[in-house]
This record gives sequence, C-alpha cells and structure tokens, in this order.
Amino acid sequence: MKNIEVEFRSQIDKTTYDRVLKFLLKHGKNLGADDKRVWFFVMPDRLLKVTDNITKETGKITLKLTKIGHGHSFEEIEFPIAEADIEKAIKLFEELGHEYLVEPIILRHDFEYKGVEVAVKYSKTWGYHLEFEVMVSSKDEESRAESLIREVASDIGVEIMNNDELKSFTQNVEETYVNPVNMPKVR
Repeated sequence: MKNIEVEFRSQIDKTTYDRVLKFLLKHGKNLGADDKRVWFFVMPDRLLKVTDNITKETGKITLKLTKIGHGHSFEEIEFPIAEADIEKAIKLFEELGHEYLVEPIILRHDFEYKGVEVAVKYSKTWGYHLEFEVMVSSKDEESRAESLIREVASDIGVEIMNNDELKSFTQNVEETYVNPVNMPKVR
C-alpha cells in the first residue's frame, strides 16, 4: 500500500501560476479541479486535518505523521468520511482539546506530469503555489521519488522550497493566522 507521501512545494507569483497552468494543460494529464476547505489541527510533531473536498462533494480525515518543514516525506493515515460528517469530525477533535486553523477555500487544479502529481493552487495562507507529490510504499523508494519531483520542478521552471523555508513559513502561519469569521456551513 502506498501510504508515504513524498511532497515538495513552490511558492510562485501570479505570472508563474498562469504560465505553469498553461504548460500543464498542454503537456500534462489534466486530473481536474479539486477545490477544498481544510481544518488543520496543528500538533507539535504531526498534522491532523479534516478536509471538505468541495469539488468532489466528499470528506476525509488525514493524519500526517510528520509536520511540513520536517523532511519531504510523510507517512499518512487517511480515510474518507461522508460530507455530512465533516462538522462532527471537527467537533470531535475540538472536544479532544485540539484547536484548528481553517483555510476557507483552496483553489486547486491537479495534473500528472512525468509520474508526479502537480497541484496548481491558490489559498489565502499560501498565495499562489505548487505542490509536487509522489506516493510510495517504502522508505527505499523516497530517493527516486524526490529525484523525479526535482526533475519535474526543473522542467516547469520553478524552485522548490527547502525544509528551512517550509518550517519558517508554517511556524509563522501557526503563530499569526486568524480564522475567518462567519464561515459558511458545509453543504
């Protein structure tokens, strides 16, 4: 089972976003829109999230056993939930003492390019950015996946963020982010 995510990110500007989107529409496999709303339950050494897959009208709970900025691979435990159960899942984790940061909308378009899933994204927190991902089933496969991702980022013409940049960015978000008021309910 492939449950280890090898992931890199790139922060980009609007011009690069448009250029990459045009490139991937021409050269990649278009996997379609995948807009989301995500509640991040930040923990000292891992990340728990509840996701409303707006485009797909589904939900899921994901536990990443490593935080962003602490390496480029994350073992994940993930399972689907009904969209109707999203608010209950959020309440459950709140009752267990976890506070969340909510990203009210993540505009996302997914592609596959040379064996790498590339998400072209925009959100309030990250701005314009790319996420490169390859799922693997063992630590032995991580190095090859990382090389593949770096090659794709080079083909696309973007720089990927290093761990220090990711750690600094996510720490700043955790310390300064203010959740929006009057969030619309899940459908």
